[in-house]
Amino acid sequence: MKSEEKPYKRLGPKEATSAAFSAMWTPVIMLLLGGFTIAAALSKYDIARRMAMFVLSKAGSSPRVVLLTNMFVNSNFAKALVLGIALAANVGGAASPIASPQNIIALQNMHPSISWGTWFFVSLPVCIISILLIWGLLVFTFHPGRGTTLVPIRPVKDKFSGVQWFISIVTLSTIALWCGSHQLEHVFGDMGVIAIIPMVLFFGTGILNKEDFNNFLWTIIILAAGGLCLGKAVTSSGLLHTIANGITARVEHLSLYGVLIVFSVLILIMATFISHTVAALIILPLVRQIGVGMEDPHPNLLVMASALMCSVAMALPTSGFPNMSMISFQFKVWQ
Repeated sequence: MKSEEKPYKRLGPKEATSAAFSAMWTPVIMLLLGGFTIAAALSKYDIARRMAMFVLSKAGSSPRVVLLTNMFVNSNFAKALVLGIALAANVGGAASPIASPQNIIALQNMHPSISWGTWFFVSLPVCIISILLIWGLLVFTFHPGRGTTLVPIRPVKDKFSGVQWFISIVTLSTIALWCGSHQLEHVFGDMGVIAIIPMVLFFGTGILNKEDFNNFLWTIIILAAGGLCLGKAVTSSGLLHTIANGITARVEHLSLYGVLIVFSVLILIMATFISHTVAALIILPLVRQIGVGMEDPHPNLLVMASALMCSVAMALPTSGFPNMSMISFQFKVWQ
């Protein structure tokens, strides 16, 4: 690793170690922790299940409508339902900045960072159209309405408790602050600081405890932190700059959208065969550097498009955790 100020010189072991470890803990990691905190509270106090029951209750007893609603949250219908949930889970990984690790990595590689509102403005239409297309393909392939009878699901009638209302208000307030984070930079500084709000309120009041904290997906947090450290190393050493210059020279004759298509296809293929998160860790810093070096720089466009393509790479049973969970579930059913 090299120093960040001129004259650039190679860092000694002590300085390099400090630089590497400082890169592993950033506001992006706090954003990830804040997302896990909200998810834990919604799950522990049954709010997530009540939301799912409410959505399913609106589906009635039509197999096609139930399939569609299950995509938002050994008959042909069962196959279509399980496959639909898995594919929709992949697409849903692109919906919000904290919906999947690759989105967190994308945020880290966007300068200036975009707000939640901007992310939703781009991702939600893409996700909704993708889910509707998948639903249509599953209905055409499996014909789930044939010989299938469903019992309508009733929503939970119990009233929200005070704790559930408190969790819901804190969650919605936090999301609203994230959406307006750019306008509130002079107050909070970064989205990672906003993520501390639900952590303090939920853990400080005893709504969540140390067992809930220990149950966070620490493997994902460490993987993201390691990716940030790796990105710092390849940038500081000049390796990323060298690779980006070589690729830029080969695509400089293409338009911005030509470059976008090339890298979208590249990351789609990579993320299909390896982990979505690992593909993002490898490609996104490179994509950003190439975007900066273009004659008409649009690094954020290339980074976000690549992150969205990571989520929709789902051609194989091993392409992402939802697909692997679906295969495991079907194997248990067949047994």
